Amino acid sequence: MNQRLIAFSATALLFAAAAFAQNPITADSPFQVRYAANLNIGDSVVDITNTGATGNSICVNVYTFAPDEQEISCCTCKVTPDGLASLSVKNSLTNNTLTGVVPPAVVIKLIATNSGSCNAAAPGEPVIGMAAWGTTIHALPVTPGSPATTYGVTETAFTPSTLSPAEFVRATSLCGFIQTDGSGFGICGGCATGGLGAASAQ
Repeated sequence: MNQRLIAFSATALLFAAAAFAQNPITADSPFQVRYAANLNIGDSVVDITNTGATGNSICVNVYTFAPDEQEISCCTCKVTPDGLASLSVKNSLTNNTLTGVVPPAVVIKLIATNSGSCNAAAPGEPVIGMAAWGTTIHALPVTPGSPATTYGVTETAFTPSTLSPAEFVRATSLCGFIQTDGSGFGICGGCATGGLGAASAQ
């Protein structure tokens, strides 16, 4: 690990420790997690808003992990109070992976930070105020007369989770590696304004 990343890791640990101490887990916690599956069948989407809890814009830092725990992309989106932003998993989070491989399922981790530095590799202090939802595709039970490969789309909220200092450092440091050594790979496409609802598998 180079000196820049070592110095950043120490700062990140302080930020994460502060977030853990000051922000109990609530519906708009700084750290939220969910998965998207069956990406070989169709797309999944993520919708994010800023509840206005801080009174300011927030940076939503997005970290995408393959099932084997590799961080394959990262990026950040600035979301204003009451604003709505969205990401396509296939077209934003996995269309330019660090590994060059598009996995059939991913874990998506969101960390909301203050808007001083919208950089997923060097974010500001974690803050409350993020609400997020996502879709995923599931195989439906086979019933008489239905095809054996019928799929449906469900939409649920991200799970507010405990942000440990170790997890904060891991996600952000790996993103720093992506930015520094990924030769442009692993930088996801970021958010678009507006929402993307559940759609039929394609």
